[in-house]
Amino acid sequence: MFSAVESQVGQPQGLVNPDLASEKELLALPHMNATIVKSIMDQRPFLNMSEFNALLAKSLKKEQLAELYGKTFIQINLNSASDEEIMSIPGVGQRMLREFKEYRPYRTITQFRKEIGKNVDQKEVARLERYVTLN
Repeated sequence: MFSAVESQVGQPQGLVNPDLASEKELLALPHMNATIVKSIMDQRPFLNMSEFNALLAKSLKKEQLAELYGKTFIQINLNSASDEEIMSIPGVGQRMLREFKEYRPYRTITQFRKEIGKNVDQKEVARLERYVTLN
């Protein structure tokens, strides 16, 4: 049985939270440099992934952002996330955007696993789960 927290929050295993990471942790991420890290530290906390992405998009290319978001990400609320936020999840395209939105509102992470699992295998569901929350 899942606890109340587990039923609402995906497992962000392996993802660095940019709001909590140390300067050293941020510098160790792909495409980070002292200037970008200083900007992150000066502007946090970020209210959402769109705000974080807006800062980074000034300095990094789309491909660099995709690589970086495989290591650091602010979990998005699937029930209220914008298309832009959902599309910032590495590997999510228009088809998965539609699937994510089709099943709103998600009440539990178990529901997310079941519905998204109709479209992708369990390994991919687990990977996608790292990026989402429902609260």
